[in-house]
Amino acid sequence: MPGFDDGLRNGDGSPATPDAQPPYLHREFSRHCADEHGDTTMKTMALRAPGGLDRIVIEDRPDPGQPGPGEIRVALHGASLNYHDLAVATGQMKTADGRVLLADGAGIVESVGEGVGEFAPGDMVVSCFFPDWQDGLPTKGDFSRTPGDGIDGFACETAILPATAFTRAPRGYDAVEAAAITTAGLTAWRALVGDGRLKAGDTVLLLGTGGVSIWALQIARMVGARVAITSSSDEKLERARALGAEFTLNYRAEPEWGRRVRDWTGGEGVDHVVEVGGPGTLAQSIEAVRIGGHIALIGVLTGFSGEVPTGAFMSKQARLQGLIVGSRRQQQDFVRALEANAVRPVIDRRFPLEDLSDAFRHEQGASHFGKIGIEW
Repeated sequence: MPGFDDGLRNGDGSPATPDAQPPYLHREFSRHCADEHGDTTMKTMALRAPGGLDRIVIEDRPDPGQPGPGEIRVALHGASLNYHDLAVATGQMKTADGRVLLADGAGIVESVGEGVGEFAPGDMVVSCFFPDWQDGLPTKGDFSRTPGDGIDGFACETAILPATAFTRAPRGYDAVEAAAITTAGLTAWRALVGDGRLKAGDTVLLLGTGGVSIWALQIARMVGARVAITSSSDEKLERARALGAEFTLNYRAEPEWGRRVRDWTGGEGVDHVVEVGGPGTLAQSIEAVRIGGHIALIGVLTGFSGEVPTGAFMSKQARLQGLIVGSRRQQQDFVRALEANAVRPVIDRRFPLEDLSDAFRHEQGASHFGKIGIEW
C-alpha cells in the first residue's frame, strides 16, 4: 500500500530503505503513536463497532510527539495473532469503537525519555500482555489494560509507551518472531515452568498444534521433558514429531484419547496437561493426567462453560491451575531461556498489516501450525 511505510527509520535514526526495513506498519497504545518524521498522522488498523472482520479499517491517528519521562519510542515492525485477538476482532469480546487491534508487538527503539536506562536507541523490544504486571502474583483477572482489548493495541506504525510495557527481545529474533512470545509463548512458559515447575523427564500432554501448544512443545523439549500431542491432522502430527513430540494421536480417530495417552505412560498418566480446549476436552485431560498431576487451564476453544467430571477429578487429586499469560519478569526469564537454548518460534505464515482481516480469516480456518505473523 503506497505510503504505508513512509518515514520509517532504522534503529540508528537513519532513513529506512526497502532492504533495511520490510514494508511494515504498527500500533497505538492509548494515546501514543506516531511517525518518525513528526508528521501529524500515522497509520493504524482499527476495529469499528459492532466488530467483525469486515469492520477492520485503516485509519490515520495523531502524532504523539516524543517520549516523556520513563517512556520509549518504538518503530513497530511485527505482531502475531492469538485467539484473544480474533475474539475481539470478530466482536465475540466487546471493545471500544475504533480500538487499535493486536496485543503482541515488537520493533526498534528510536528514542528514550528522561530516566530510561534499560533501553537505548537501536534495541529490539517486545510488548507485554499485561503492561502493569511487573512481577509477583497476578492481581488482575480481566483485559481492561490489555493492548488490543481494553486499551489500544499494536496495529500501527509507531508507539510511545512506558519502558516497563516492553522487555528486550531475544537476540537475533526479527520483529515477528519476537512478537510471538508476548501472549502464546509466555503463556506456555508460565504454564510449564512458572506454575508447573517442569523438569527433565516429566511427561507433558499438549492439545492441538496452535501457537501455545507448539511453544509448549518447544519449551518441554528444551527442558528435557517427554511430549504427547493431539491433532485432527496427521500431517500436523508428523510436523510435531519432527519438533520432538514422542507420542502423537489423532483425536478424531481416537475420541477416547485420554486413556490412550495414559497408556503411553504405562498407565500412570502424564505429569502436565496444557489444556487449551476448555469444557469440550477437560474430561479427557483429567483422564490423561496422573494422580497428583497438573492441568494448566489456559483456553476456551470449545466454550466458556460446561460440565466437569468432579468425581474423576477428585480421585486424581490433581491441580487445575487457571492462568492468563504472565508478568514482565516471567517474560524476561523466558527471553533468557530462549537465548541460552537457541530456540526460535514456529511461524506458520506472515501477512502484511494491511491484510490483517485476511490473516484473521486464515486463523479461523485452523489450518495453521504454530504462530501467524503480521509484519510491516
